[in-house]
Amino acid sequence: MERCLYCCSFTSRANEHITMRTRRDHLRIFDTTLRDGEQTPGVTLQREEKLIIANTLSALGVDICEAGFPIASSGDFESVKHIAETVGNEVGDRVCGTPMTICGLARARHQDIDRCYEAVSPAQNHRIHTFLATSDIHLKHKLQISRADCLRQISDMVSYAKSLCDDIEFSPEDAGRTDRDFLVEALGVAIEAGATTLNIPDTVGYNYPDMYRQTIEYLIANTIGGRDVVFSTHCHNDLGLATANTLAGVDGGARQVEVTVNGIGERAGNTSLEEVVMAVNV
Repeated sequence: MERCLYCCSFTSRANEHITMRTRRDHLRIFDTTLRDGEQTPGVTLQREEKLIIANTLSALGVDICEAGFPIASSGDFESVKHIAETVGNEVGDRVCGTPMTICGLARARHQDIDRCYEAVSPAQNHRIHTFLATSDIHLKHKLQISRADCLRQISDMVSYAKSLCDDIEFSPEDAGRTDRDFLVEALGVAIEAGATTLNIPDTVGYNYPDMYRQTIEYLIANTIGGRDVVFSTHCHNDLGLATANTLAGVDGGARQVEVTVNGIGERAGNTSLEEVVMAVNV
């Protein structure tokens, strides 16, 4: 892996004198400690604790903070909105000169997307992250919809989110177990509807590094419009491979990594922010 290509914010202070590479080679750090991290068994963060964490992430140079799942509860909504109103409008010592992007998670439903937009919109830079499962096992047993229904819902809901916000991330839940050709089709629909970031979650921690890298490479090469958007990694640590899979995804062309502080998260946890940042800089 040619680590010198991955110019994330954490190295900016040391490299200000070096001409930055193209935006395509910039590795975006997307921290989901306040959303996925809070799904760690026994972890419940209070509003002021979330604000402290968000401020610290901003000071570190994190590019995007997924501050919560606004429709989950009134408390989560208020926390995300408060972070958007405060941290989302503060530059401080950030080398990039702009506030950290504040993101919220939303299911591919109108009410989720509306609630998410209301929470994140006070931030100068805000993002809606919407998701829908695409694996056959999820479509059949959880959503009870067909592949055709899935594609229609992606098109409708990504388009709706785009009507509210320019910065849209779409995640095909359980991408790691989704048929690759259907995944290509689903991602193409999302791009056409306005998605600017495509996140490829290994939702159940199922993949090995080579599998995950090959998936990212295949999706970028075969998805219509795939070379014009940012592909993102989101890996779980059920097999102890979250960081390895994330780095393999970056090697395959992903230019955003979804991470948490200390790798906290549901089940065995998520990819560790500090491990990835150090790995791409060693």
